[in-house]
Amino acid sequence: MKVNQAEIVISAVKEEQYPNDLLPEIALAGRSNVGKSSFINKMIQRKNLARTSSRPGKTQTLNFYKINESFYFVDVPGYGYAKVSKKERKAWGKMMENYFTKRENLQAAILVVDLRHKPTEDDLLMYDFLKYYEIPVIVIATKLDKVPKSKQVKHIKQMTEELELEPEDVIIPFSAETGEGKNEAWAAIKPFIS
Repeated sequence: MKVNQAEIVISAVKEEQYPNDLLPEIALAGRSNVGKSSFINKMIQRKNLARTSSRPGKTQTLNFYKINESFYFVDVPGYGYAKVSKKERKAWGKMMENYFTKRENLQAAILVVDLRHKPTEDDLLMYDFLKYYEIPVIVIATKLDKVPKSKQVKHIKQMTEELELEPEDVIIPFSAETGEGKNEAWAAIKPFIS
């Protein structure tokens, strides 16, 4: 897919702030620092529309990125980061739960995981949460370029088994460095935005 236009429309903390133009939305969920922003930037061929940070827990709002005037990527706060107060984590949790359970424009979720490691307890909970609410899931396994070619198949198999991926869900190995997996990711996203 060719991206001609991409902009951040709003960083929202409550429902009243969400865009109301009824375009389809694809949410990105994942651990803090797993590469959600890098994924967005690579997909839209922009260096830093989505701000990347070496400081985990940077995204604290729902960031709505409008792409080609036709759909949104919605970056939600990363989970599993300890240096945030319990109160703040609870507030994020509530904000995310509201979005995932009530947002009618939400068409699918991209669960971003790190291919180098087994999914965390939080990854498993997030996947189960999305499945419980019958939200289609596309798993993007980032950092593909950091896994030796000879071990990639093993890592993908392990990720699929650990998450107990449902047959309808797809896992796409992805590298924000090389762009590998980008076309496959667009192919997986396309049915939800057309």
